[in-house]
Amino acid sequence: MKAFFAAMDKLRPIYDVTDKIVMTICKLLLIADIIITGYSVLGRYIPFITSPSWTEEVVLTLMSYMAVLSAAIAIRHKEHIRMDAFDRYIPKPMLHFLNILADVAVLVLGIVMLVVGLQYATTIGARGTYVSMPNVSRFWMYFPVPLAGIAMIVFELECIYEEIRGICLKEEV
Repeated sequence: MKAFFAAMDKLRPIYDVTDKIVMTICKLLLIADIIITGYSVLGRYIPFITSPSWTEEVVLTLMSYMAVLSAAIAIRHKEHIRMDAFDRYIPKPMLHFLNILADVAVLVLGIVMLVVGLQYATTIGARGTYVSMPNVSRFWMYFPVPLAGIAMIVFELECIYEEIRGICLKEEV
C-alpha cells in the first residue's frame, strides 16, 4: 500500500504547477482589473483622458474569472468555507467519511461546472457579443465557469487522495 501512495505522490508536481498557473492568472487579472478601473476613474475626472465604454464590461468579466478561480485555489489550500465546530466531537472514521463525502460533492460540482459551463460558453456565449465591444464574443464571459471547473476537479482529486492517504497510512502504522 505504501508503494502505491509513493507512486501517487509523484503526481504532486502536477497539482503544484496547476496551483501556480491558476494563482498567476488571478494575479494578472487583478493587476489588469486595477489598471483598467483606475484608467476609467481617471477618465471621468481628468478632461484630457477619455473614459472608454468597454471598461465596465471588461472589469466585470475579469472579476468573474478571479472569483471562480480563487474559489478553486481555496479548495486546494483548504481555505474554503467549512463548518468544523463539531469536528472534535465526531468520531474520526465518521469525520473522514464526511470529509470525503464533501470532497466528492464539490468534485461533482466541478464536473457540472465544466460540462454545463462549456455548453453555455460554446452556445449562448458564442452567439452574442459584448455591447461596448461588438467584435468580442461573449464566450469569454461564460468561459470562467468551465475553466474553474477544471481547476476544481484537479484540486478536489488531490484533496480526496490526501484524505484517503491519511486514512490508509495511519491504519498501517
